[in-house]
Amino acid sequence: MTNQLVAILSGAGISTDSGIPDYRGPAGLWQRDPDARKLVTYDYYMADPDIRRRSWLMRGEHPAWRAEPNAAHRAVTALAATGTAVRVITQNVDGLHQLAGLPERKVLELHGNARTVVCTACDDRTTTEQALDRVAAGEPDPACLRCGGILKTATVMFGQALDPDVLGHAMAIAQSCTVFLAVGTTLQVQPAASLAGVAAEHGARLIIINADPTPYDALADEVVRAPIGTALPAVLATLAATDAERSG
Repeated sequence: MTNQLVAILSGAGISTDSGIPDYRGPAGLWQRDPDARKLVTYDYYMADPDIRRRSWLMRGEHPAWRAEPNAAHRAVTALAATGTAVRVITQNVDGLHQLAGLPERKVLELHGNARTVVCTACDDRTTTEQALDRVAAGEPDPACLRCGGILKTATVMFGQALDPDVLGHAMAIAQSCTVFLAVGTTLQVQPAASLAGVAAEHGARLIIINADPTPYDALADEVVRAPIGTALPAVLATLAATDAERSG
């Protein structure tokens, strides 16, 4: 095993093969439909019970509950299993990296996780599944069972700042990694996008795998336009082979 550290910044594009559309991207639903965007905007959500009721219904219908990890998620887990040091920094909230078998400690969720619910008053946490069961049983806007506060998924809504500890950890990984892959992300949403530039500035090999051009393509050592489900496993297999040769 070498001292190689592979950092992977994953965006919505890595999960589309699992049936989860890109809601947050430049052409996503949240940008195209301001009314739909209100359902995931913190101030609207906290102020309007009707917004919360509609938001809970939307969550219950979300394709993430039926989604399974795809070949790209599994390839990341397979690379970690070879002994290569891997850290995933994800903009996604679907939890598919963990469902694919990657340990929690190796995944940094910049925008939180939709599978957990948090009370905005007392910070009590339960599963989203429990909250959705309450909605299905007739509670359109379930309140915290501990204090009666407003519940929301443990995700970063529009209008909320990223967790500074998570962002700081992600920045440290970007500064220390030897290879940085940006996968399925437009690299247009800051501060997450800046991690690619930070990694390149600190000497990492920058690989971008995305369908469309990104602002960081000029900095990249390699740009791959092929479908992520085939491109990422191929790139990671090459990295694993290189790591094995260096170890040998």
